[in-house]
Amino acid sequence: MKANRSLMKKDERAQVGIGTLIIFIAMVLVAAVAAAVLIQTSGVLQQRAQATGQQATQEVSSNLMLKSIEGVRSSDGTNLSETSDLLKLKVALNIGSSDIDLNQVVITVSDGTTTNDLVYAGNTKTYVSPMTGLNTTNATASVIALLEDETANIGDNGKYFFTVEKIRDEDESFSQESPIMNQGDLVTIYISTAATASAANTAVGDLTVADLEPSGLTINPRASFTILLTPEAGSPTTAEFTAPATYGVDTNIALWP
Repeated sequence: MKANRSLMKKDERAQVGIGTLIIFIAMVLVAAVAAAVLIQTSGVLQQRAQATGQQATQEVSSNLMLKSIEGVRSSDGTNLSETSDLLKLKVALNIGSSDIDLNQVVITVSDGTTTNDLVYAGNTKTYVSPMTGLNTTNATASVIALLEDETANIGDNGKYFFTVEKIRDEDESFSQESPIMNQGDLVTIYISTAATASAANTAVGDLTVADLEPSGLTINPRASFTILLTPEAGSPTTAEFTAPATYGVDTNIALWP
């Protein structure tokens, strides 16, 4: 009888083992789900960190560098105007700067009384249409249009636009249709500062215009002037200057630095 009782003895260890196994499997599944969530979250954070880092680097490093500002007086063939009627800004990129699309640059110019916010003459997104008279193959023709032509829907060209002419472009990446500057490029930005309309003053430096249209700005001798160049990304560039006490008989006047 004792032998039979020993054979009939219950053993519950297997049931305890199955419960432990179930708990272990559940813990593994929970850990796997948590790991998957952490991996996904870390991936998203890494992508955002990289994007933020790139944007921060671009904001810090990308900016335009002004080399010089020159004023040009208009003439009727005999007498020079008392004001500087055209500004020529020589501009390059700062060291380490990313490429800059001048189509997205806004130039704010102020004589203390009037302020004009200017965009590139070929810009199609800011105003109704690009500047009237814009010539995509001849930068000089575009400068003449900046000084003389009126834009039908918004007023004078000189109040709303600037034009650009390349000086140095080793890789030939810059064009009037796609004015993108990269390292090593040097361009001249033209800004109209004609004070009054004049059909007589047809000579502006080496340029010949049909008539001179006003920009609303005035740069007399001793006048203070401010220029702010704001790119799409990066730090803005500011230049402030005071015109010389007299222009004398000079057609071109060095205004800055």
